[in-house]
Amino acid sequence: MRQALGKGIDALIARVENNEAKNGILQKILLDKIEPNPEQPRKVFHDTSLAELAQSITRHGLTQPIVVRRDAKRETYILVAGERRWRASKLAGLADIDAIVHKDLDRQSELTKSLIENIQREDLNSIDMALAYRKLMDEFGITQGELAQYCGKSRSSVANTLRLLDLDDDIQKTIQSGRIKEGHARTLISIGDRESRRRAYELMLTEDWSVRQAEDHARGLEGAVRRPRRESASHPKTKSPEALEMEKQLEGRLGGKVEIHPGPSGENGRIVLHYYSLEDFDRITQILKK
Repeated sequence: MRQALGKGIDALIARVENNEAKNGILQKILLDKIEPNPEQPRKVFHDTSLAELAQSITRHGLTQPIVVRRDAKRETYILVAGERRWRASKLAGLADIDAIVHKDLDRQSELTKSLIENIQREDLNSIDMALAYRKLMDEFGITQGELAQYCGKSRSSVANTLRLLDLDDDIQKTIQSGRIKEGHARTLISIGDRESRRRAYELMLTEDWSVRQAEDHARGLEGAVRRPRRESASHPKTKSPEALEMEKQLEGRLGGKVEIHPGPSGENGRIVLHYYSLEDFDRITQILKK
């Protein structure tokens, strides 16, 4: 069940910091006694990046201790924060590592600290970031607005990152691996038709498209959809007074241009909503969700 805190992400952070102040003890721990956390938001650790960090640790030492929770029954320690530092220290050949040990860390504080630390990192890929956002929202009732304020991002940026979780699983894994960039991913999510999106994804991989090439392809698809079909003389394209009035009402409600395109039979058609920025898109979608 969702554990509603009532005070948003600031209350979560304060709770973690208070927990650390009361229960955290700094000590050295054997690396082999530490196990990764299965709920770690970061799923992919790149070898090159780990090697660079290992080299830095060898030269300058560990600048920030990891955080672990003691598992008394198994006589081991579970990572709460710092898995990348732990992995790099092992790669550097160290036997032990500085760690803040918590004897009494509840699951909520443990999960929150791990998620928040990863959200603050610049090199976290967009899918792992989206999963971290989603977990904070689902587990603790954090809103998109609170996440945006804490991370120093716009609400539309948080919303668009979360939209990446609508992509197929294999596409998400490709983004996590770094084979395609976040810009490619955002372009894919802008393609509404699933088959067209799949085709664009395959072309990104086989033809090694740049983000600009991907965006040009998506705009080409959008133009093809918007291009009006030639109407036959026997079926001229007209709008009824009711359709024109409904356009005005919807535009007043949504604050943007709305087009109603009746089909030949008059019983079907299309409603087109226009948006002019990511913030505008987020505003309209929030209205539609109410």
